[in-house]
Amino acid sequence: MALALAACGGADGDADRPETARAFPEPDRPVSDLGANEFSTEDERDSQGEAQKVMDLAEIRPGMTLADIGAGEGYYTIRLGDRVGSEGRVLAQDIDSPVLERLGRRVERERLDNVSIKLGAEDDPRLPEDSFDRVFMVHMYHEVGEPYAFLWRLWPSLKEGGKVIVVDIDRPTDRHGIPPALLSCEFERVGYRLDRIEQAPELAGYYAQFSRGATRPDPDEIVPCTGQESAAKADRGEAGEPGARS
Repeated sequence: MALALAACGGADGDADRPETARAFPEPDRPVSDLGANEFSTEDERDSQGEAQKVMDLAEIRPGMTLADIGAGEGYYTIRLGDRVGSEGRVLAQDIDSPVLERLGRRVERERLDNVSIKLGAEDDPRLPEDSFDRVFMVHMYHEVGEPYAFLWRLWPSLKEGGKVIVVDIDRPTDRHGIPPALLSCEFERVGYRLDRIEQAPELAGYYAQFSRGATRPDPDEIVPCTGQESAAKADRGEAGEPGARS
């Protein structure tokens, strides 16, 4: 995923986009490149209580069905699988085939019978409809190059009462983070509503939780968020400030 400023509209800009995303607006913001990982080991992350904190906030229980988007080497996948137990399921998704192959070998080696692997796309998580109690995107949403297409296609995968969980850092999107106001704006434009957002030291960032709204707009009805809109929203103290809950 190339680091580039996404400009709205225009045939020249569309030439660099997936054909399947061209019905959707481009984000009016930079997109981070892939592969940043600020955590040197899983033990370090566990020493901060990171995954435990996220799973507690998301109210993960045995028997749930979860998706881990941008699963990478499987830090969350493994821990989510442990939490949901043998009656639950975890689908680990990524767009990096070699990374998924390594994760697949880990799943086999550790005999994680409740975990499956799936290759996604830049503009489509490729998740089955009406399947998930929770969908996780941890420290990766800022790398999604086609957020409106991606979120629109994610929307049907949630079960009734399902939630999308985002963990990220409050800083510019080309510096491997996303301001909370911009995050909530992009989700809301595609038919989600923000349930809660809060800062937590264990996460090296903030926790945001979204529900599916009653309807989602048609692709050509989606109006992309602008930096000015998100800044104004943050200044007004509307949904998107860490610590807020609805």
